[in-house]
This record gives sequence, C-alpha cells and structure tokens, in this order.
Amino acid sequence: MQQVTDQLGVPVRYVSADEPTLRGTDWISQQWDAARLEAAGKAGAVLVLDEVQKIPAWSETVKRLWDEDTRKKRPLKVVLLGSAPLLIAQGLTESLAGRFETLRLPHWSLAEMREAFGWSLEQYLCFGGYPGAAPLADDPPRWRRYLLDSLIETTIARDVLLLTRVDKPALLRRLFDLGCRYSGQVLSYTKMLGQLHDAGKIPDRQYPGAGRYAGYDSRDPGADHGCVELFGHLGCRTICRS
Repeated sequence: MQQVTDQLGVPVRYVSADEPTLRGTDWISQQWDAARLEAAGKAGAVLVLDEVQKIPAWSETVKRLWDEDTRKKRPLKVVLLGSAPLLIAQGLTESLAGRFETLRLPHWSLAEMREAFGWSLEQYLCFGGYPGAAPLADDPPRWRRYLLDSLIETTIARDVLLLTRVDKPALLRRLFDLGCRYSGQVLSYTKMLGQLHDAGKIPDRQYPGAGRYAGYDSRDPGADHGCVELFGHLGCRTICRS
C-alpha cells in the first residue's frame, strides 16, 4: 500500500485501528473529517483506514460518511484495509452495495518472489510467497519458527478463535497440522480421528449436498476424502520438521 500511495501525487492520510483505545466508530468519523480538510483542493485526497475489522459495525459509519461525500461531491477516495477477511465480514452490517470495489492482496506470486529474491520455482513451492520469511529460507529452523509463530499461530489464535467458539483450541491446531501433513493424500474421517490424540467426541458438521458432487456419502465416517491444503509450502513445513 505504501508503494501505491507514494506514486499518487495527492495528499494521503494513513491511519490504523491497531490502538485498542481507538476502536470506535467516532474514531472513523474523526479521521474522515481530517481527510476531508486535506481533500479541499481539486486534486482531492486519499484516506487509508487500516485494520478496519477491529472496529465493530464499521460499515454503518463508512456508508453514512461516504454518502455525505457523494452528495456534496467531495473528491475524497477511501481505502479500507484488513488482515482478517472473516472478521471484516463479521463487522459488515451494511451491504455497501454499489459503493466499493474489492481488491484482494494474496501472497506474493512466483514472479514477485523471483524479482525480489531471485527464487526458483522449487524454492517458491517449498517456502511460499512470504517476503518477510524469505531472508530466513537459508536457515530452515528459523524459517519454520517464523512461519509457526508469526503467521500460523497468529491466524488461528487471533482470527479463527476470535470469530467463533472453539471448545478445543489445541485440537484445532493439531487438526490443522494433520491437514498439512496429509495434503494431496486420501484421508478418511476414521483415520483422522486415530491421528488426533484425546480427540474425544468431535461434533462434525454435515453437508448433505457434498455427496452428490463428490460421488460418495460424505456423512460416512469410513469414507475416503481428498485432503488438499491451499498453500503447498505449509506441507513442506511439516515434512521438513519431522
């Protein structure tokens, strides 16, 4: 985002909701008003609100302020950033229909990692598109620890566990690790339970329509299911660690 705003040639106001005492809709209004003053000229201005998912019911305030600017023809552009898509959706109480465009920023592509770090395809498949972890690729123990502590654990503990109730967080972490280990393999529900120690009675969620498309009864505990992780380097992490 910093690279984009540096090339705009207009005033840019960048603020973040990381500070716990600022997590309120009044804070959004204050920052919006300050950006309006900077947008008084014909060129306009850009307001960047980072970590917006930390503000409850943020969409109602954004909709109201955006509609005010639209009616008064204020040249203010707004960029909303968030590192937790699930939490962003949770705070989206208004549809904001016709008022936004979604720009998804995934992990770095192979071309970007090759240009920045000179990586080959094999390195990209193993280590993934994380620029922060790239300098640690030559030190596998540090790289694995970085991935576990800075990326995986923060996502599970902050995003998943804050989004919904999880009765067995430790079991959730082991289930994630199991999914990485068996990526690209056939894994039955019974075999999965055998790999999870102290699993107890796990309430499984049924998806009646899954069997029609998969060609088997998805509710059968003995049925074989294909397990494929989205990012292959996570499987590399577990293989290298074992």
